[in-house]
Amino acid sequence: MQQHDILWTPSPALRERSQLARYLAWLEERGLGSFADYQALHRWSITELEVFWQSVWDFCGLRCAVPAERVLGRREMPGAEWFPGMRLNFAANLLRFGEGEGASREAVVCHSETGPVARYSYGRLRRDVGALEAFFRSRGIGCGDRVAGVVSNGYEALVAMLAATSMGAVWSSASPDFGAGAILDRFGQIAPSALVLVNGYGYGGKRFDRRGEFSEVVSALPGLRCVVSIRQLPELGDIEAEGVTGWDRALASGEGSAPSFTPLPADHPVYILYSSGTTGKPKCIVHGAAGILVNHAKELILHGDLACGDRFMYFTTCGWMMWNWQASALLAGATVITVDGSPGHPSLHRLWELAEQERVTHLGTSARFIAGCRKEGLAPGQRFGLERLRLLFSTGSPLLPEDYDWVYRALPGQLLLGSIAGGTDICGCFVGACPLLPVRRGEIQCRLLGVDAVAMDERGEVTDGRGELVCRQPLPSMPVAFWQDDDGQRYRAAYFETFAGVWAHGDFVAFTESGGAVIYGRSDATLNPGGVRIGTAEIYRQVEQEPMVRDCLVVGRQVDGDVEVVLLVVPADAGGLDEERRQALCRRIRTGASPRHVPRHIIAVPDIPYTRSGKKVELAVARLLNGAARADNHDALANPRALEQIRDCLAQAGLLPAAG
Repeated sequence: MQQHDILWTPSPALRERSQLARYLAWLEERGLGSFADYQALHRWSITELEVFWQSVWDFCGLRCAVPAERVLGRREMPGAEWFPGMRLNFAANLLRFGEGEGASREAVVCHSETGPVARYSYGRLRRDVGALEAFFRSRGIGCGDRVAGVVSNGYEALVAMLAATSMGAVWSSASPDFGAGAILDRFGQIAPSALVLVNGYGYGGKRFDRRGEFSEVVSALPGLRCVVSIRQLPELGDIEAEGVTGWDRALASGEGSAPSFTPLPADHPVYILYSSGTTGKPKCIVHGAAGILVNHAKELILHGDLACGDRFMYFTTCGWMMWNWQASALLAGATVITVDGSPGHPSLHRLWELAEQERVTHLGTSARFIAGCRKEGLAPGQRFGLERLRLLFSTGSPLLPEDYDWVYRALPGQLLLGSIAGGTDICGCFVGACPLLPVRRGEIQCRLLGVDAVAMDERGEVTDGRGELVCRQPLPSMPVAFWQDDDGQRYRAAYFETFAGVWAHGDFVAFTESGGAVIYGRSDATLNPGGVRIGTAEIYRQVEQEPMVRDCLVVGRQVDGDVEVVLLVVPADAGGLDEERRQALCRRIRTGASPRHVPRHIIAVPDIPYTRSGKKVELAVARLLNGAARADNHDALANPRALEQIRDCLAQAGLLPAAG
């Protein structure tokens, strides 16, 4: 694969003083190796898997009550056993700065559309975690119980998660814009004993009262022993349901109690996360304490160059794994700056303005947001003081090469653009940022340390070209299980049936000569017109640059043993999508990609469906086209009406299969 243009290179100071540079020196001092470059370090990290992960644990200062007998017991996948014999507490590691000199440091800063900015120290965070844990215990909540939250991205969500994991309960969360059906599709499977709920939320300048619908959720979860209500909308009262306690009363009842930080086995569950659930009920993905802890430490501290005193702001909701990732920034002693509401209200300048105001060093957002800023012609580096901003994370979908150009044209030159890719399945990344490597246009910088990722073709052979993203050796943050999957059949089917003993992630990828990665989209949405495998991202790259296009989606339609490419377009203006514009899009795709990429059909639609974490829902539309619509789960969509509108447009174009 050809080399892409270099847009950024690390400064001499970063090469010498970044966390990864310090780690390299630390390894050499301990006789663990001297490495000429990142590629040599990566080879060592996957060859000496146990030594590497132990070194991450030690370098990052992670804590346990009882050390592991060894790093890796069983190595086979699935079923790898990490840190057997270890006893630790997840919350104790995230709150390790809550006592002593660190207690007065700013831990959490909360910005919301529904109230004034709020600031909390590490000491205050630790005290409130202890108080809420005491309240939970007084209601009979204990180790192994599930504590579920329908919560906004703010202080209360962090307190509730840490209180749960301190006692050994399992935390699971959803965003308050989820409908009751989507919430129950998730929490109904895990039978929570405690529920933490906001009374509403604000988004885009509007306020949404959710008390009525959330009361229905409470009634539909019969195993609840307590419900805590947060007045996210201060002008409204608490949720009206049996056994509800207001947030302030819950904290007051446990005031003065310290967190227990109960030591538990390494694989004890801390999080239950969920697949998108667009084609049925979401899978309940169970993550273990030590695996999440050590992997997040590696990703945030080594690859993200996050250190004590840094200020970390990731735009996310509590229904996306990036919230869990953001929470782990506490283990580095960073200040977590939460943002609740719309990133585009009152304008797309909002996040950049907050980054200036809060002196943010690490900012995270979606590829969709960056593309929106590019299309609006924003120049945040000229308008705001962003000289402290060192790293911009982007995830959620492939970042277009043109968006790389925009970042290095519109933002300060010192900025490392860290495009990262992984998923809820590992609550982390396979490929991502590295402060010691250049940033190349359109290319994720590297395989992360400890990640033995390659591209595999359909025959299960490693390819230098495009193929399935696979991981050939175990990662600590691979799930410990799926909920209620006692024989592991659903877990194996999700990741290990494509290639025996090898994790197949479901992304279509190519690795470059420099060790970088280019993601072409989900492999289950990969198109095969004429038997030639192409990724949807290659078409998006061309179409999304066109001013006439506000949004688009690409899917494959099965016809007579072949695949037709279907492009759905939301026009940017009242001009719609006439034949001239269709031909212009075809020319753009043919020239910029290839004739194989040119759609057979281009259909105008009012809207594109997205998951609640902001990802395009290609698969649900493909199912419409190919006659399997009955399994679609509209509750999993942020805008479910879009799917119905698309169905009407496809029917009008004669593209839906005949009934029966």
